[in-house]
Amino acid sequence: MNVGISTATYFTKLVTENCFSVIWRNGGKIAEVFLTTYCEFEEDFANLLNAQKGDVEIYSIHALSTAFEPQLFNRAERTRSDAEHFFRKVLRAGQILGAKYYTFHGSTRMKKTQKIDPIFFGKRMKELGDIALEYGITLCLETVHWCAFSTPEFFKVVKEYASNIGVTLDIKQAWQSGYDWNEYLDVIGDRLKVVHLCDHDADGSICMVGKGVFPFDQLISRLHKDGYDGGLIIEQYAQNYSSYDEVGESVKYLNNIIGGIYAH
Repeated sequence: MNVGISTATYFTKLVTENCFSVIWRNGGKIAEVFLTTYCEFEEDFANLLNAQKGDVEIYSIHALSTAFEPQLFNRAERTRSDAEHFFRKVLRAGQILGAKYYTFHGSTRMKKTQKIDPIFFGKRMKELGDIALEYGITLCLETVHWCAFSTPEFFKVVKEYASNIGVTLDIKQAWQSGYDWNEYLDVIGDRLKVVHLCDHDADGSICMVGKGVFPFDQLISRLHKDGYDGGLIIEQYAQNYSSYDEVGESVKYLNNIIGGIYAH
């Protein structure tokens, strides 16, 4: 397993292209690039990032999902077509950067009464997964409490219709959804490609990895047992820390746990 950092961790503190030197200094050998707005979906910007990334490997990409992702599931063809235009731009950016995976939210649950049909969703994910593979990227549906994949049961249905997609497990979103992360892993199985990490205290407030109560040793042990050998991506909010060095401390914390587990 490799520990990395999402550029989203520095959102509002650093512009995307200036994140890589800080990620490298903080011990991140891999990164997830969070494309924050439409101008960052363009090829020219991807080329700029490529020139700035240095020795950091771009493991995955992520886009500001509400910009277009929900409309990829709109039943109006014209609306879907426009959304696919931006979807392909993000995929092309990921291709330029050498990313393997695209962390994807998809439909949102902005209303409590909103129902998302998992069969319709799964069939559309298969289509979108095929498009992603044209760019050499695996589309990874993320566990997000306010989006489509908000319960383990939902993915049980979706995966039967979308054999070509992976999953991003976000442990913060798992506990915010009210489910144990183990329940998600039981359903995800070998579809797991990306893991997003942050921590929380006993009151549920988000804090830096290693500063809260989340059992990272149990998580990493379970992942190792399940044969997962992919990226562990630290994804924090800018307000969770005051110094970039605190992000580096989280990287060291996780690497120490991984070293101990692999030593046995």
